[in-house]
Amino acid sequence: MTTGRIVGASVPRKEGRDKLTGKAQYVDDMQLPGMLYGATVRSRIPRGKIKKITFGPGIAWDEFTVVSAKDIPGKNCIALIVDDQSCLADGIVNHQEEPILLLAHADRHALPKAVDSIAIEYDPLPAIFTIEESESQSQIIWGTDNTFKTYLVEKGDVDGIWERADHIVEGEYTTGAQEQLYIENNGMIAAFDPQHGVTVWGSLQCPFYIHKALMSLCNLPADKVRVVQMETGGAFGGKEEYPSIIAGHAALLAIKSGCPVKIIYDRMEDMAATTKRHPSRTRHRTAVTKDGKILGGEIEFTIDGGAYTTLSPVVVSRGAIHAGGPYYRPNVRIRARAMATNAPPHGAFRGFGAPQSLFAVERHMNRIAQTVGLTPVEIRQRNFLKPGQTTTTEQAIRENIDLEKLLDRALQLSDYHSMKKRFAGENATGPAKKGIGIAAFLHGAGFTGSGERNLGSVVEVEACADGSVRVLVSSTEFGQGTKTVLCQIVAETLRIGYEDVTIAQADTDDVPNSGPTVASRTVMVVGKLVQSAALGIKQTLTAAGVIRPAYSAQEFRAACRAYVAAHGALRSSARFEAPSDVFWDDEKYRGEAYAAFAWAVYIAAVTVDMTTYSVSVDDFLALQEVGKVLHPVLARGQIAGGVAQAIGYTLYEKVVWQNGRMQNSQMTNYIMPTSVDLPPMRVFFEEMGNIHGAFGAKGIGELPMDGPAPAILNAVEDALQVSFDSIPLLPEDIYEKLASEAVVETEFR
Repeated sequence: MTTGRIVGASVPRKEGRDKLTGKAQYVDDMQLPGMLYGATVRSRIPRGKIKKITFGPGIAWDEFTVVSAKDIPGKNCIALIVDDQSCLADGIVNHQEEPILLLAHADRHALPKAVDSIAIEYDPLPAIFTIEESESQSQIIWGTDNTFKTYLVEKGDVDGIWERADHIVEGEYTTGAQEQLYIENNGMIAAFDPQHGVTVWGSLQCPFYIHKALMSLCNLPADKVRVVQMETGGAFGGKEEYPSIIAGHAALLAIKSGCPVKIIYDRMEDMAATTKRHPSRTRHRTAVTKDGKILGGEIEFTIDGGAYTTLSPVVVSRGAIHAGGPYYRPNVRIRARAMATNAPPHGAFRGFGAPQSLFAVERHMNRIAQTVGLTPVEIRQRNFLKPGQTTTTEQAIRENIDLEKLLDRALQLSDYHSMKKRFAGENATGPAKKGIGIAAFLHGAGFTGSGERNLGSVVEVEACADGSVRVLVSSTEFGQGTKTVLCQIVAETLRIGYEDVTIAQADTDDVPNSGPTVASRTVMVVGKLVQSAALGIKQTLTAAGVIRPAYSAQEFRAACRAYVAAHGALRSSARFEAPSDVFWDDEKYRGEAYAAFAWAVYIAAVTVDMTTYSVSVDDFLALQEVGKVLHPVLARGQIAGGVAQAIGYTLYEKVVWQNGRMQNSQMTNYIMPTSVDLPPMRVFFEEMGNIHGAFGAKGIGELPMDGPAPAILNAVEDALQVSFDSIPLLPEDIYEKLASEAVVETEFR
């Protein structure tokens, strides 16, 4: 039995044994009697009208179940924020890969030939593929102006600062798309019968998103839709909203065929058709004094949303709120927009808009430093937010965070100053160039603004007949440790053994809606509710007289058994209630954007090979303040994994587009870093606590995605004394920039 404190200890993972022994069941492991296999027929043009669909010869079409838009019993949409995305195209397609027809057959190997035998004739329409084309409105492809969502954040008097500025610093920064590339491909199984309705099992993050989507699509009441999460092999946001589409497709085939239907994407389909990180463009115009103090400025943050809205409004929202970084800006105006293009819709990905806008602000801080003649360290020290000051949304910093101290510790741990001096000497004579770069940043935990208040998450904790305790939440496990940390919280709260706590499978028929597993909210928001619900169990047992205030784990088990035997089931629930001092104005987009922020300083050391122009990250230090570390091994794993993913985002992973379609949709030509491409990672934590999180915890899962890109490009700039403001940064980009600079220098001479 686990003894001593459980929170803060690296206890065994709840799902670890089943994964190691092969007992864990993923969706493609599941077989149902009479099950068919499903496939999707997709558009091969980016925009146009469907003229004719022809089913080719040589296929026994009577053996196939075929579903089109006319077979949908409910509303032909994927219910999310805006109902603009059809489940199946009905006359119009707006991107390559848009689903048009669904097929099902008992032999999964018969499906590819059948898909290829269907010919679709179109009347093509002009398409647009970039933010700039969308802004120009040369073609209107969505709404009246191609704009999914806009936000305006204003603070102070921006128009009055320019005359007082000693320097006005401008810059434009861009980021590309990124594929989530989870280990397990997307997949769903659906079954239907008139009495029980639709049940789906799948690889997913958010059971109640799918539940909502299926109610609308299938025209069913809530009690006739059931969603069950199977073991999920990675997600990173890629299984947040997109599984609603696959679940809908499997459900439609199951309804029409009368048989269970399994749809499992292969890797090419998964990469080409599903959502990716939003490409972005950020423009900064900053007023600065001669001693490097930021007076304020304007920021324009724009993302490419693809063909449909999906989650673009909340992605652009988080990006906008983080666009000022961890710096005090007395006067600021942030304009943020999500634009439509004819690419497959972009969606959720770890960081959710913040990696894009934080990349821009941290590159821009280096540009400001160069302009005013300060070092990257000095410019940050002079502008860090301090307790009592306000963020861009006028949220007061109430926690006693000391960012200068955090930076000083990172500089010391990384040996920054001595490395910088050594690199300068080596670069003068060596064939490679070395550099070191800094990024400082913040990440808000939980839903933005009034999101948590509107969601009203509910959790339950149950005392069981055998004396154990069970956690019931819709928060899902997909490798990050949800099951483990929530069980730790309950065990610590009740002072019982970690082994005495289990967690229910995420099944909408059994668990309450505790919200989606996104936005770094699990340990802070859901964990705090779980802690409260666990206390409710303890209070009930104490009030019933079956347990004393001081008890052993064995006595607690006995008390649970006695109570359940005498009174029946014992469940305690907790519902989210917004703190009275946390308020957000949705109309003015002002106030307490997040109940808590995590803070970090990352430092990267790189080498640029001047023969191949490739960049290698030689050393990486990640220092973050995260409230309370609940499980040290999992926490370090989250940081190291996020840094690895962000190195890919920065230096390797380039989505190659042609007419809005991903051309490199295989793991042989979409290049991501492997273990040999990654540096030693030194991960350190500061723990200041957090009144809004369980045992003081904040969210950390998205945080490490934010800092590596700017830290690495700042290091490349340090090595080459040339600025790069776009990622991914590939060897050819470096070669072209250095070649152009050399030409300019020669012409100038």
